[in-house]
Amino acid sequence: MQFEWQLAWAYWRGRRSNPTGNGFISFIALLSVLGIALGVAALITVLSVMNGFQKEVRNRMLSVVSHLELHLRAEPQSHDAKVRQTLAAHPEVLGIAPFEPMQVLLTRDEVLRAALIRGIDPRDEAKVSSMVAEMPVALRDSLQGGAWRIILGRELARSLGVLPGDRIVVMAPDLGNHGAGFAPRMRQFEVAGVFESGHYEYDSALALVHIDDALKLNRQQQAQHWRILTSDPLRVRRIASELAQGLDDRYELRDWSQENRVWFEAVQVEKRMMFIILTLIVAVASFNLVSMLVMTVIDKRADIAILRSMGAGRWSVMRIFMFQGLASGSLGTGLGLGLGLVLVASLDAVLRFLERMFGFEVLPKGIYLLQRIPTDLHLSDLFEVALIALCLSFLATLYPSWRAASTKPADALRHG
Repeated sequence: MQFEWQLAWAYWRGRRSNPTGNGFISFIALLSVLGIALGVAALITVLSVMNGFQKEVRNRMLSVVSHLELHLRAEPQSHDAKVRQTLAAHPEVLGIAPFEPMQVLLTRDEVLRAALIRGIDPRDEAKVSSMVAEMPVALRDSLQGGAWRIILGRELARSLGVLPGDRIVVMAPDLGNHGAGFAPRMRQFEVAGVFESGHYEYDSALALVHIDDALKLNRQQQAQHWRILTSDPLRVRRIASELAQGLDDRYELRDWSQENRVWFEAVQVEKRMMFIILTLIVAVASFNLVSMLVMTVIDKRADIAILRSMGAGRWSVMRIFMFQGLASGSLGTGLGLGLGLVLVASLDAVLRFLERMFGFEVLPKGIYLLQRIPTDLHLSDLFEVALIALCLSFLATLYPSWRAASTKPADALRHG
């Protein structure tokens, strides 16, 4: 196939190797290469940014939620020590902390807000929650059993209009029958401070109290829930299945992906749709290859006729134009990969330049808690993008190559 490569290379170079060649064909070839390169670069950059945002949100979410949660379905009967031993024996369990969740209403003056209270042991909680571990020590230690202090999410404290030192009333549902109907349990708490996780859902609806206070308010004697920190949050399902083998059916294990399944499914759907939409850009650029090859076939009809007269087969003629199209597709893909890597590496500098030029903020500081656009480049994404671009380029060569191989030598020489 050496002569086929040589002819394909000569046709691809166009006027640069042949001053009498058709310069318009070379221009169309250049446009097809640039179109594929821009499409590949855009696809890589967008996928990297979406991966980065997903990773950033996941990390912030995991600073609040548990990798794994263990719930006791039946009434506890001094199972705490046994459960801890079973969980701690697993090599990928890094921390265990009991907690007591409660759905409550918080009120101050005439303001009423629904919230989720999480009763925690501050020392154990710091082992499983990076948010608690990064709190000021004085704030974390202010949660003591019997002190009736509460730490609010920043948005929740703002909606209630409270500051550290203020007092709020916590109303918990009481399902016991009091003759006159159901009555809520109420307790006054002192606001010890606020936390900020960077995730609005938790900053606006979560509050922390000491687990002893939560158990008293919930009329429980012992914790029935445990938070578990693992070595890798992406392998929690496998870890959960291994832990479940050492526990009886009174216990239920839930991982963080199950608790936030709707959000992650929405992100995956959005990522797939963006991938499909941006792939169309590469497909449109590949159509330019069809135009370029068709014009090349028309321009080289005499050459094709001579090759066929000298004994070149149909497949040889097809390969010449397929190689020519694949050369453009490969060059565009390679340039796109390089440009995409450069854009991902220098995205912050590019955005700052655009902000200065057009006078707008990509990430307004009053809305987003991010100082930069996060990126996370996956090698699998690079491979998939490159493979799709090359496949589309190959498909674009089939029809023009077939038309070239179908050229009749006599007709081509007669009309050439």
